[in-house]
Amino acid sequence: MAANVSIARRYARALIDVASSSSTLDAVGTELAALAGAFQGSRELSDVMVNPAYPVSDRLAVVEKLVSTFKLSAATTNLLMLLVERNRVGFLPDIQRLYADLADAQSGRVRGTVSSAVPLAPETVKAIEASLQKVTSRAVVLDTKVDPSLLGGVTATVGSLMLDGSVKTQLEQLRRELRGTP
Repeated sequence: MAANVSIARRYARALIDVASSSSTLDAVGTELAALAGAFQGSRELSDVMVNPAYPVSDRLAVVEKLVSTFKLSAATTNLLMLLVERNRVGFLPDIQRLYADLADAQSGRVRGTVSSAVPLAPETVKAIEASLQKVTSRAVVLDTKVDPSLLGGVTATVGSLMLDGSVKTQLEQLRRELRGTP
């Protein structure tokens, strides 16, 4: 497993070097996420691209179709062709994840998650991101999750920082105080 991550990290770092401008970093990241999603969403596509029973020429033909379908940049196209030629397409999800982490670090961003009992309005998410940006001194990009068990309020996690303003936690804290336990 460690060798797989090491291999994926090398490809991700090389791709970061190629996609050096921040706008290109984000565009390549979006392309990698779309490709990883397509591979995870289609067993047939994954089979053709990973199974060594298919000749490299067939896989390269599929790459050409993927390039036109997803309108891939030269950097992403070259990576995909290299992965096919070296029979390493199976590393794509790890490469995508590591690339996203490296691109965030290079761009001064940090990713996090905000959970709420009901879906949040986009302007509310933006306000939470702005508040967290003040706390972390970095640009914050949040993924949203709905967790009805929170009852109300929100929880936010950014790196090792966790902020919990949920009604569930407030009720549990009140319950402990009424019982006289810390």
